[in-house]
Amino acid sequence: MRVFTRVYERRSFSQAAEDLNLPRSTVTDAIKQIEKHLSVRLLERTTRQVTPTLDGEAYYQRCLSLLADFEDMENYFSGLQPKGSLRVDVHGTLGRHFVLPRLPEFLAAYPDIQLYLSEGDKLVDLVSEGIDCVLRVGTPKSEYLVAKQIALLEEITVAAPGYLAQFGHPENVEELVHHQTVAFQSSSVNEPLPMEFTIGRKVVSKTLKSSMKVNSAETLVAACRLGLGIIQVPRYHIEQDLVEGRLVTLLDDYLPPSSPVHLLYPPHRSHSARVRIFTEWLQNVFSSEIQ
Repeated sequence: MRVFTRVYERRSFSQAAEDLNLPRSTVTDAIKQIEKHLSVRLLERTTRQVTPTLDGEAYYQRCLSLLADFEDMENYFSGLQPKGSLRVDVHGTLGRHFVLPRLPEFLAAYPDIQLYLSEGDKLVDLVSEGIDCVLRVGTPKSEYLVAKQIALLEEITVAAPGYLAQFGHPENVEELVHHQTVAFQSSSVNEPLPMEFTIGRKVVSKTLKSSMKVNSAETLVAACRLGLGIIQVPRYHIEQDLVEGRLVTLLDDYLPPSSPVHLLYPPHRSHSARVRIFTEWLQNVFSSEIQ
């Protein structure tokens, strides 16, 4: 059943075999045995892809429930720690700052978990790509994923001293009409994100003229350091720049709203012991790092 669910999710015998660290022939034989035992065809095979039949769709859903129950029962009665493959996709900057430095302690605590860490900013198709969960900044827009809020990141508005020497220091939001930004355009949207400011109890959006557009958080900060415009970023990302004077905070009385950090996973993964302990570990990591 575990082999079948991975083949179903990956739509590939070869990729499922790689995920499970099994020979491809073993994976193929396992599916043949299941189909022979059930006397139904679960998967249609071609040279290019694997497609589930209607029976395969139904069997997959039952497998997920049974495997989750079996895993929980096994761990409860044996007292064993979670084990097996855990595939996580993280937002790059977030992963490098918060997750990677603390991973040794996670892997030491759970030595039987084989962690696969990928990096991206799009909301990947978790099922087809075989991903167990993704870590993202912002409010999730997916209706079919469970979203667990992990943390809130403080956002600030900053610019380089060289930029301020050339264009002046804005004292309020209205003065931004005379300024420019380095615009951030996420690969998940078709237009640059506006700046946001909290005025009283309201959040006001402002779109400034931009010197350039970027789709990388690292490039955004690098361009700001060069004096190319004002940006808004999580404080953790440029804390050292503030300490060393490469960047300066602006409009501290009109802070942007904080950005939520979410761990997202398909509903059937909510019973997975591996996903559960990783979620709890992440919450502890962020709570200890963000004061």
